Amino acid sequence: MTARVSLPQPGTPPHRPRHRWLAAVVVVLLIAVPAGYLVLSAYQSRDSGKDKQRAAAATGLVWQWPSKLESRIYEVPVPGGSTYVAHYEANSWQRSTFYVQFRTSRRGLERFVEEAGGDPGALREGAPGVTGRQARTVGWDLDAPGRRYAGIRIERPGERPDLAVTVDVTSEDRLRVYAVSTVEF
Repeated sequence: MTARVSLPQPGTPPHRPRHRWLAAVVVVLLIAVPAGYLVLSAYQSRDSGKDKQRAAAATGLVWQWPSKLESRIYEVPVPGGSTYVAHYEANSWQRSTFYVQFRTSRRGLERFVEEAGGDPGALREGAPGVTGRQARTVGWDLDAPGRRYAGIRIERPGERPDLAVTVDVTSEDRLRVYAVSTVEF
């Protein structure tokens, strides 16, 4: 017996696979998706480096919230709901200093001092806080006429950073907090 082979009829196209769309989907999944992921991660990585470069090049206050890592290292717990938040970090071989300023409510100030390890009742008008030299580093004017200031120094045991806090208590509703955390090596 001989097998019969059917020849294509004249005018009909040659045989094509039925699942051509499946091949297209596989190509997209294997090539286009990873390529898109690489492009997206490259842009994110590039932006991250620019932010770090900008922060490292800062010579004064940067008007944004400090990172969680900076807040943890220097133990400066900026309370939620604070406004006009700015920070600056200065490093040397013997000392690292972290400057933070923000506006907050009376309750926010109490929470800040408690979380920093101090007693909110120890915050007194005319008490020492941020020194004049520290204030000049970032351009703070803590001797402005017509303003009232209260201060507290929180000295932490061991190698933990010490914290100096000065608060502008002129406006009871929106207190201005100036804090300097210092780590000695």
